[in-house]
Amino acid sequence: MFISSGDAVAEIRPGLRVLIVEDEFMIAMAVEAVVTDAGGVVVDMAATLEQALQLARSAELDAALLDINLNGKASFEVAETLAARGIPYAFVTGYGKQMVPQAYASVPLLMKPYARSELVRLLGVLASSSSA
Repeated sequence: MFISSGDAVAEIRPGLRVLIVEDEFMIAMAVEAVVTDAGGVVVDMAATLEQALQLARSAELDAALLDINLNGKASFEVAETLAARGIPYAFVTGYGKQMVPQAYASVPLLMKPYARSELVRLLGVLASSSSA
């Protein structure tokens, strides 16, 4: 599922607890600003696969935004961990859908660079999928 500027605007649930998995500090900070401006709460940010896995296993989350490439390591294990816990997530990447294995074809995907409004829409999709 691609998120694009043509998708309907979705609002997020106030207080939506979000994990940001992104190895580029400036991008992570920009995503944090969008999440908080939209009414969400950034639970934590992870820049490495190891950090992301630890948080995916134990943090109290409603949703997660995952960069696919974390310093050369793929975040698919993080996705599996989140899925096993029933936590909705999306991939946010600059690599394109060719980097996403078929097993994750139904996972929301937002391509970098993206507009702020597209990220808010994606958060809305994740919020509507969250059971919390």
